[in-house]
Amino acid sequence: MRIFRSLHIPPEWVWLESVAVVSAAVLFALVAHWLTMRIAGHAQRRSTAKTDGLVLARVRRPLRAVFVAVSVAFVARILPMDDDIEELWKQLLGFLVPALLGWLAVAALRAFQDVIEIRSDITVEDNLRARRKRTRAAILGRIGTFFIIFISVCLMLLSVPGIRSIGVTLMASAGIAGLVVGAAAQPALKNLIAGVQMAFTEPIRLDDVLIVDGEWGRVEQINLTFVVIKIWDERRLVVPVSKFLEQSFQNWTRETSQLMGSVFWYVDPSTDVPRLREKLGEVVKANPRWDGRFFNLQVTDMKADAVELRALMTAKNASVAFDLRCDVREAMLAYITAEMPEAMPRGRLLMAPDPVRGVAS
Repeated sequence: MRIFRSLHIPPEWVWLESVAVVSAAVLFALVAHWLTMRIAGHAQRRSTAKTDGLVLARVRRPLRAVFVAVSVAFVARILPMDDDIEELWKQLLGFLVPALLGWLAVAALRAFQDVIEIRSDITVEDNLRARRKRTRAAILGRIGTFFIIFISVCLMLLSVPGIRSIGVTLMASAGIAGLVVGAAAQPALKNLIAGVQMAFTEPIRLDDVLIVDGEWGRVEQINLTFVVIKIWDERRLVVPVSKFLEQSFQNWTRETSQLMGSVFWYVDPSTDVPRLREKLGEVVKANPRWDGRFFNLQVTDMKADAVELRALMTAKNASVAFDLRCDVREAMLAYITAEMPEAMPRGRLLMAPDPVRGVAS
């Protein structure tokens, strides 16, 4: 400041002094941020953890803004300001500080989610624990982001005296209006609370195989208020979160991804079932999709012109089980057609003699 006074700058150009000081503060903040990132990057390259780079990439931009804001706020204390400009500056700080801190907190939270996703590999066969971690991180991350943004916006609005007085007036006269707004927001709040509950009860997880509304698919995304299910034919089914807590559905991978598949055939009652059972064993054991745990063939029903055969076989997950069932069904059908045509269901007609004519009719 003394340097500028020694230059004998005319009064109408005094504002250049403030511009120069603020510019120097911004430059200092950018240099400090650059040095901090360089040091952190050097430490990250020497680290064996692959997730350190994700954290730095997430917080780089908000941390730069925080450095600049802190530096400018520090030098603003020594700058000459009129009362109006000082009041405007305080209101601007009231907006910037919560916004920047909220931005930094959200970035850090998302960096934490990235770390969880990297360390939780769901491509392995036994991925139950990884899916549980990813699901909790996704739901709790969205909940945390919502509250961070909510608190930041509230602090920004409370920094303005006019808005603060309006808020107090609205709170004093909330009465019927509050009831109306609460009733209108009930479905959204219901799904929001259900999303929080789902994070701890875990009726579903990411990559779970579900049957919802008669549709087979995998859980692709879990949000606070809805769940996106990727159906086998590439469609997407969007389901409210509350539905998974209030209505029944099928979860094929709740405890494990292993699954048992079934194939049905209808054959003639005179069919040699042990022969088919032996052939089924050959087909299943030769198929690489079978996980080696279990298979069998049973007669599960009998009707007038056919018997029902059910084959059970196990696979490591639902997708493989579906392909295994198709392979077994096709192989057994080809075998019955080529080697046991007598096993095909056929109708029987009994020719009874006509008592009048004395011949069969």
